[in-house]
Amino acid sequence: MPEEWDAETIAFAHRMFDLARSGSTEELAGQLSGGLPANLTNDKGDTLLILAAYHNHPHTVAALLEHGADPGRVNDRGQTALAAAVFRKNADSVRTLLAAGADPAGGSPSATETAAFFDLPEMAALLRGE
Repeated sequence: MPEEWDAETIAFAHRMFDLARSGSTEELAGQLSGGLPANLTNDKGDTLLILAAYHNHPHTVAALLEHGADPGRVNDRGQTALAAAVFRKNADSVRTLLAAGADPAGGSPSATETAAFFDLPEMAALLRGE
């Protein structure tokens, strides 16, 4: 977050990340409709989408994508929302992200590499479109 942001703005941004983590889809979607950037990132480069995917909130993932969240964005460690959803074994989020154009080979480790490393054959099959 930019240094010039005041304490109130920073607190608001933290609350938006908390909404993504907790799956508060309606409130977050309202903020997105009101102009909140769908690709807002925190100090680790995590997007709202990555956080929603990691915390197993497929409805929030879908809402963020509907509001323009980029399914290909990577955080500072090279991770994507798709890799997070694969790691958490959330088939609904994986399907939603794939339908939105997320690349199974994107990021590092990629979603495909994550499925292989953690021996997640069901997730690997989803990534292959099976």
